[in-house]
Order: sequence, then structure tokens, then C-alpha cells
Amino acid sequence: MSHVAEVQVRPATPWFVRELSLGALQLFGLWALNCAGVWVVQKVTLPLPGNLVGMVLLYALLALGIVKLSWFETAGSLLVRHLAFFFVPITVGLMDTGSLFAAYGVGIILTLAASAAIGIMLAGWISQLLLRKS
Repeated sequence: MSHVAEVQVRPATPWFVRELSLGALQLFGLWALNCAGVWVVQKVTLPLPGNLVGMVLLYALLALGIVKLSWFETAGSLLVRHLAFFFVPITVGLMDTGSLFAAYGVGIILTLAASAAIGIMLAGWISQLLLRKS
């Protein structure tokens, strides 16, 4: 008489549950890096926004190979896909500052145009410099 052990096979986790869990974990990682940046700014009293320091920290971890890009791809693609949605609160907030734009509108527009032009020229210059090196 042979005794065959029955092996129970668990059903595979549905794809969307895995993706949702992975995305939540990646969002938590990005949030933790943001909190780390805010903490560093508070402890060192840097005159920089904490989220900027968090982004620099993420870049440093990626550049050093400590963190892999694939660890944040799901959350990153979700955030980029819905990027316009994140500007809605800013736009609504700007609607309340009509008097500010009436008083300083020309200066604000000139500043924005100059900073955009400088950013575009700097990006082009760096691109040409990198292309010459390769």
C-alpha cells in the first residue's frame, strides 16, 4: 500500500495584487527618502527644501548603485502618468492671488521667462559638451 502525500498548491497571486503591493512599497520608499531629506534639512538647518534634499539623496543612491532603478519603476511611472493631476491644487491656489499678479505680474512673467531660457540654454550647452566627449 503506497502512501502518496497530497500537496496543496496555492493559487497564484493575481497580477494586480502583486503590482498594487509593489507600487505601495515603492511609494513608501520614495516617501521615506522624502522624510529623510526633510529630517536632514531640519537637523543641519540647510536653506533648502527637504524634498529637494530627498531627491538628491535618491539620485546619489541610484548613481552609486546602492538602489536599483527597477525598485522604483512602478511607482515612478504611476507618478509621471498622473503628473498633471498634482498641479491642480497649485493652480487653484494661484486663483486666489489675483491681486498679487495684478501688482507684480510683469516681473513674475519676466522672471519665469528668463529662468526657462537659462534652463534651456544650460541643458543645450551641457548636452553639446557631453556629445563632444563621447
